[in-house]
Amino acid sequence: MTTTTESPRRNGVDTATLFATRDAVKAQPELAAFQFRASNTWVTGTHSRSTAADFHGALQEQRHTEDTVLDFDHPVVLVGTDHGPTPVEYLLHAIAACLTAGIANIAAARGVELTRVTSTVEGDIDLLGILGLSDGSVRNGYEQIRVTLHVEGDADDETLRGIVEQSRRRSAVYDVLANPTAVAIDVVTG
Repeated sequence: MTTTTESPRRNGVDTATLFATRDAVKAQPELAAFQFRASNTWVTGTHSRSTAADFHGALQEQRHTEDTVLDFDHPVVLVGTDHGPTPVEYLLHAIAACLTAGIANIAAARGVELTRVTSTVEGDIDLLGILGLSDGSVRNGYEQIRVTLHVEGDADDETLRGIVEQSRRRSAVYDVLANPTAVAIDVVTG
């Protein structure tokens, strides 16, 4: 007779695996070195397509369960064909998703049952920078990003706000956006 035991889950998070992973990395810190990758191909005009397929982590090459294909484009008003969000919109989705994942994990670890997590993210860009019309006084990227999170669960306001704050402190995307990150660009021609 086979007995099946289910992993304890809270907020859809397998908390036993979450704590086991944390313990494994604490015992063997080299497991924490990950490299994520993006592969992008120009389609036409401002339309390009990326695939998220593989990455390196836990001391070995890894592959996502399924490849994810993402289309990027500009809207018609910005000389695109609108086959997908702009690259800067993906940044907004990335910080929303990263903060949300952190909230779910941290709440689960603290024994808090979430009932709702939604967010809206806004970023302001002045196109004078991108179009080269500012004599360098206007940056190309976002001038400011604002995240509004709505979080509900079986904990008080202070606890829920604490979960969000810990998620912000642990968010890789927040860190990348809030702190300068070196970007090296290699060009291969031919």
